[in-house]
Amino acid sequence: MKNKKALLVIDMQKGSFTEKTPRFDSDGVIERINKLTQLFRALNFPVIFIQHDGSGSGEFEKNTTEWENLDELDIQPNDINIDKYANDVFYNSELQNTLSFHKINELIITGCATDFCVESTIQSALTKDYHITVIEDGHTTGERPQLSAKQVINHYNWVWKNMIPTKGKIQVKKAEELEKII
Repeated sequence: MKNKKALLVIDMQKGSFTEKTPRFDSDGVIERINKLTQLFRALNFPVIFIQHDGSGSGEFEKNTTEWENLDELDIQPNDINIDKYANDVFYNSELQNTLSFHKINELIITGCATDFCVESTIQSALTKDYHITVIEDGHTTGERPQLSAKQVINHYNWVWKNMIPTKGKIQVKKAEELEKII
């Protein structure tokens, strides 16, 4: 069976990109995500924007400024929007139903934050037997107490390159590499 792909853009929301929470290479990550969204649309593959909905938590409340996606993202009316409620996008969201409806078996993953929602979603997708491509330069995070943001990103790219998948596969590729092989 030929793989049908979807691009996941996780939590690229205004509340995660503030002066208090700077992210590594934000402009570059946004630029690469925008190029990928254009490529996926041209190939009629779904582009799925995922937003953390912290309804009731006081953070990332739906329809607040911090909940909104970044203005710099190229979001089109036919893109799919999914709310998420935990680090793992699959948890209690419409993601699995959406992927099944579109017969998706390969996920290309981008977003924020590398060490939280991106990582949790990748782990979950692996146990669901998806083929996964993580965009090596398409995810970001902030500085952490023991590691720089760049070290966190490099560490997780290494982890994902060395994971043993279930029935699917996992690979880590730079955005420009994916553009050439998709």
